Amino acid sequence: MFEFKVTKQDKDSLARCAEFSTGRGVINTPVFMPVATQGSVKTISQRELIDCGAEVVLANAYHVYLRPGLEIIEQAGGLHSFMSWQKPLLTDSGGYQIFSLALLRKFKDEGVEFQSHIDGSKHYLTPEKVVIIQRALGSDITMPLDDCIEYPATYEMAKTAMERTTAWAKRAKDEYLRLGCGEKQALFGIVQGSTYQDLRKTSLEQLIDLEFTGYAIGGLSVGEPEDLRYNILSFTAQNLPPDKPRYVMGIGMPEDILEAVSSGVDMFDCVIPTRYGRNGTVFTSEGKFVIRNADYKSDFRPLDSECSCYTCRNFSRAYLRHLFNSKEILGLRLASLHNIHFFIDFARRIRESIRQGRFLDFKADFLNRFCNLV
Repeated sequence: MFEFKVTKQDKDSLARCAEFSTGRGVINTPVFMPVATQGSVKTISQRELIDCGAEVVLANAYHVYLRPGLEIIEQAGGLHSFMSWQKPLLTDSGGYQIFSLALLRKFKDEGVEFQSHIDGSKHYLTPEKVVIIQRALGSDITMPLDDCIEYPATYEMAKTAMERTTAWAKRAKDEYLRLGCGEKQALFGIVQGSTYQDLRKTSLEQLIDLEFTGYAIGGLSVGEPEDLRYNILSFTAQNLPPDKPRYVMGIGMPEDILEAVSSGVDMFDCVIPTRYGRNGTVFTSEGKFVIRNADYKSDFRPLDSECSCYTCRNFSRAYLRHLFNSKEILGLRLASLHNIHFFIDFARRIRESIRQGRFLDFKADFLNRFCNLV
């Protein structure tokens, strides 16, 4: 059912192109996955996602478990049917959301007890229950419950969270096998260990022994400095199996994606495109800017002259500024749509540069234009 095949390896870095085959289609990597947290990419329709070239989206098991709840989704025939998305779907377990959103959370070796951020209702999740939830959702790629901690964390805190994550991963894998999920669902392991290289090494070695379909790098972009993030990211990615997909969770700035691709990472997700779009910040080949600013009052150029999205083909910067300043919903929709297209096309251009043997040139040129980092 699931097959991962590297189709091109860059000769000057660890960047690579691959095909990740699932029952609902092939995912071409490196890939950017738009985030449909509650079964919806904010302000963007499924038709628009397809038009932008999206091959896979990410939904969050924590959120849809709380609302609308598993009973409704099961009655609808699964999350694909409920949200009318027939391409591959990845669901995150909710470990990060429990860490960042839930009220009065309490992590124990058996599982995590928390109060819903929606209504304060009490819930208790175990590694086994998270597998059962995602089986009911019917997602193609699933994630186990993990213990994600903040930065900075002491060595002992990071070690405890890493060991708990590994123990939960084993229990999740056992439940996954017991339920026979492997025919339709992939299960990834999540590497933890905060910013401690030896803990990351122990985590990934133990997870590799458990033989997951793919491996995710969690616990980054939680406040750590950039150089430390890149060091841990590079070390972890380079020590993961080369014949399995590698996914870094929650990293989404273009410069971070390029650094991760250089280290051999294949999959990315982030809420940045729509979160920034709703606030009027747009990403372009020349950098990002805030469309609400007065500079664009009479600027009749598209957001990005190199972009082929619906927004850039039809509307000017002046018009989008007018929409935002008039508090018209269309403005944030059009900005978000452009950003989603930008990130998906960014991944496509990365793939093309790897195939043509010019990834490092592409990376340098992009960074020079986008953020003047080189």
